[in-house]
Parts: sequence; C-alpha cells; structure tokens
Amino acid sequence: MVQIYVDDIIFGSTNELLCKEYFNDMQSEFEISMMGEPNFFLGLQIKQTKTGIFVNPSKYCKELVHRFRMENAKHMATTMNTACYLDKDETGQSIDVKQYRGMIGYLLYLSASRPYIMFNVCMCARFQSNPK
Repeated sequence: MVQIYVDDIIFGSTNELLCKEYFNDMQSEFEISMMGEPNFFLGLQIKQTKTGIFVNPSKYCKELVHRFRMENAKHMATTMNTACYLDKDETGQSIDVKQYRGMIGYLLYLSASRPYIMFNVCMCARFQSNPK
C-alpha cells in the first residue's frame, strides 16, 4: 500500500521483503530516506501495534477548533438529524466565504477517518456560494 501527499510518501506491506524492494526501486529514481514507523502523518496520529494500525485525529481536531476559533462552541453528543431541513437565509449576516470554505475543507479531510460526519459536512457544503 502506498499513500502519497506532495513530498510525503508512506508505504508498507505485511511482507518485509516487498518493502525493501519497493524502497530500493524508489531510491534508484528519487532522493528518498527511510524515516521508520510514522507517529504523525498529515495531522493524524498513527499507532502501530501487533493487533493493527490505529489512526487518531485528536490533534487535527484540536487544530481545527483552534484555527476557526471554536473553543467556546457548544458541544453536541450526536450529529445532525438527516430529516433536518436547511434553506437559504437571504436576510442573514454574510460571513467570510474563504473561512467557511476552509472549514469545510478541514472537515472533509477529517471525514476520511470519521465517516459519520459526512452528511453534516456535505449539508454545509451546499451553502458555499453565499454563506450566512
């Protein structure tokens, strides 16, 4: 399995020989160094044990909350009800479109490890043109 993001590549296999072979192939084409097992990748904490690989987004979530100044926001134990109806509020106060889209981007990335928030994120994404 290989995951590539700009300058960072993570590769691994249950077969150590395949890992070494892949590393040698990549090293023959590119400048590459072996960093060992990752602890963090793209803001996600990674813990490898004999029983599996665990991904923890808590640091990423804290960064998201801090970046968008939501430390004092009300916490909810459940996600949005799928029967909830949202519509445009033409008379509402406009907000910073760039910040709103940035928040949706952060949440979309987070939804890869927390799929239960996908409905909420997509519902918010529907109102990106002129959020209020």
